[in-house]
Amino acid sequence: LPLNLGNKEITWMMLEAGAETDVVNSVGRTAAQMAAFVGKHDCVTVINNFFPRERLDYYTKPQGLDKEPKLPVKLAGPLHKIITTTNMHPVKIVLLVKENPLLAEVEALQKCYKVLDLICEKCMKQRDMNEVLAMKMHYISCIFQKCITFLKEREDKLDGLIKSLLKGREKDGFPIYQEKLIRESIRKFPYCEATLLQQLVRSIAPVEL
Repeated sequence: LPLNLGNKEITWMMLEAGAETDVVNSVGRTAAQMAAFVGKHDCVTVINNFFPRERLDYYTKPQGLDKEPKLPVKLAGPLHKIITTTNMHPVKIVLLVKENPLLAEVEALQKCYKVLDLICEKCMKQRDMNEVLAMKMHYISCIFQKCITFLKEREDKLDGLIKSLLKGREKDGFPIYQEKLIRESIRKFPYCEATLLQQLVRSIAPVEL
C-alpha cells in the first residue's frame, strides 16, 4: 500500500482492487502496522474499516440447506455503508439507520444484526484473526438491537433513541445513556480471550460513571 504518499483515497482504491490487508513484509508487519509506525493514521483507519462488498454479498445467497438467504439483497447496500463507516459514534450509526427506510424496520434490523454476528464469529475464528473488525461488527450489532427495542417499545422510535444518546446528565452534562450502551456492548463481546477486549476493559474499568 502507498504508505509513502499517506493517501487514504489511494489506499481505499487498492483495497477495493483486492489488496490483501494481512500480508506481512520482511519484518513481519502488516500494512496497517507500518502505516501506524510512520504516523499515517488515516490509512490505518481505512485499512481497519475495510470490508469487501463481496464478503457481505455471500449472505445474500442461500447457503447449504437454507431455502432463503440470511440477508435480503436490498439490505446489502445500506448495511455495507454502515459497516464501512469510519465514524463509530452511536448517534451517527442510528442516523444512518434512520435515513434508510429499508433498514429502519424491526425485521430488517433483525436480519442485519444476525449477519453481523456471523461475520464477527468468522473474523475471530479465521486463521488470520481480525479482532478489530470482529469488535466493530459486534458493536454495530448491539446498536441495531437497541434500535429494535426502541422501534418496538417507544412511540418516538429512533428519534427517542437519538435523544437518549445525546441527553446529558443534569449535574455535569455527561451522556450517561451513551456510555452505558458502549460499555454494555463491550461486556457482551463473546470472545473473552481477545486482546482488544482486554485492552478496552483495562482502559474503561478504572473510569467511574
